[in-house]
Amino acid sequence: MLPAKYSRLIVFFTTFWFYATLTHGSGFSHSTILDPHGKYHLKWRFDRRTITFEIEVETRGYIGFGLSPNGAMASSDIVIGGVTDGTPYLQDYFADANRKVHRDVQQNYRLQYGMENSTHTILAFSRHLLTCDTSDKDITESTVRVIWAYHSEDVGPSGPMYHGVNRGRKSMRLLDPGSKVNISSEIDFFNLQNINVPVPFKDTTYWCQIFKIQEVQKKHHIIRIDPLIQRGHENLVHHILLYQCDSSLNESELEAGHECYHPNMPDSFLTCETIVFAWAIGGEGFTYPPHVGLSIGTSIDPVYVLMEVHYDNPAFQQGVVDSSGLRLFYTPELRQYDAGVIETGVWVSLYHMLPPGMQEFVSEGHCTRECLQESLGQEMPSGVRVFAVLMHAHLAGRAIRTRHFRGQEELQPLSHDEEFDFNFQEFQLLKDERLLLPGDNLITECKYTTKDRQNMTWGGLTTRDEMCLSYLLYYPRVSLARCESLPEITGQLKFIGVKEIQMPVTTWPFMIKSPKKYSNLSFTEAMDKYRWSKNRGKSFNEMVLQLPMNVRCSKWGQDEWSIQGTIVSPPEVKSEVKPPSMVCRSASEPHSGVVLLFTMCLTYSIVQTCLSL
Repeated sequence: MLPAKYSRLIVFFTTFWFYATLTHGSGFSHSTILDPHGKYHLKWRFDRRTITFEIEVETRGYIGFGLSPNGAMASSDIVIGGVTDGTPYLQDYFADANRKVHRDVQQNYRLQYGMENSTHTILAFSRHLLTCDTSDKDITESTVRVIWAYHSEDVGPSGPMYHGVNRGRKSMRLLDPGSKVNISSEIDFFNLQNINVPVPFKDTTYWCQIFKIQEVQKKHHIIRIDPLIQRGHENLVHHILLYQCDSSLNESELEAGHECYHPNMPDSFLTCETIVFAWAIGGEGFTYPPHVGLSIGTSIDPVYVLMEVHYDNPAFQQGVVDSSGLRLFYTPELRQYDAGVIETGVWVSLYHMLPPGMQEFVSEGHCTRECLQESLGQEMPSGVRVFAVLMHAHLAGRAIRTRHFRGQEELQPLSHDEEFDFNFQEFQLLKDERLLLPGDNLITECKYTTKDRQNMTWGGLTTRDEMCLSYLLYYPRVSLARCESLPEITGQLKFIGVKEIQMPVTTWPFMIKSPKKYSNLSFTEAMDKYRWSKNRGKSFNEMVLQLPMNVRCSKWGQDEWSIQGTIVSPPEVKSEVKPPSMVCRSASEPHSGVVLLFTMCLTYSIVQTCLSL
């Protein structure tokens, strides 16, 4: 008969392996593959204070995982671990501004378990979301740049060897990842897909084609939309927008696509005004909540849609042919509500301008009280409920918030991302649907950095231009399509000393008449000629935020609400409400005693501790 202490040890390890088997591959509500070859799998779960990861990698060497401020190695928070001779190990590191890796004095990552077989290594570890350690990266609901690496050899006495090409990055929302809903294989779908589009030899192309929506004999609901991105073109296809077109179009218009916003673009494209759906790079498929669907088959539903695909080709690749698009799943089992989309933010225009050399510049696009009062007041006095938001900017964008006001009170933001990534944009499902009432107002606030630019940045369509938009998914559907604003140009011109423009306006951009130094220059040339400095840029920003603004308040198609085109002053904001903040928790706070004990007993150096149980 075994001594009692060995019996206890056998029971202990039996319990541990039961625990490890039980938890491995289960209990993790979120997962993704980080590398293009399917070798690096990440799973995670979280609560209000702590996040736990499980990583499975095709290697018998070390695994590296980190959180980066910008997707690069410099100034990153890193954890490295593996399994050597059956014993798992884990170390908390950080990289300095020169990418040199240092062991963190405060070890905030806690090993949960580790395993290895002939081909793969599995590590599980946890940490507090906020650790109070300046070498660690806070984990919030904003975008996180995850970096990863692995090596065929374990960490030696001199530290981890260079990982070589076995590395990468991926932007994610660890605390707001959405939910993947499996769609039954019996659910019907149809594709809206380009076929062999020759991508032009230039950095930015918008390609448009009109499609006919799947014909149905009665009302159906679209319940999920997936991107169909041609393999290898994940970085080429930047976004896809669907617009509802005039239902009386000639079907001959369906035969071929054309470059959007081009002088020779077919006139029929101009009838496609109302956004039905938006997807952007980095996003996955979108599933509507169980009580909401996108209606097709009724007299006011889209018959034809224009699909706009934005190709981002900064490397000027030649000979590229693309066949990307969208897949839409639909069902006759109707949901309670029809979904709609409202575009809010800054009306896309050259009047939206950002000076060069600015560490931070803030733009505000207003969905005004006047617009919501008229549109919702007439059609839905009880208000609509917003259930998802997609925030959109371009390369200079650094942070976006969709702020919500009711009377003099600011509510919590509808959505926010303090670490916006141009290459990762998708709809964020709200944890709690938000009621939007007549008389409310919204401000889409975008923060930009133009410190490395020599000339003005203009509102526009290319990736070097800028946008500041929020697309709100809501129900029940009303006819409000766009609720935006644009700062008046007169005040912006006065700032740089413009006194008079040439009248009548016959060119775009229009021309300056006086003073002499700007004479016969377009207003964009005059803005570029002005000698900008950080202080002047800051003063310009403060002035623009106080300027009267032009209201855009439009319906589906070509129609407008009566408030469209009026000039209003921005509302006075008495206080600023930021997203709820978490409190950082020091590493000295104990984790679960059971998990710590499991971890302790996996370390050979303290086997005697386990034997003495």
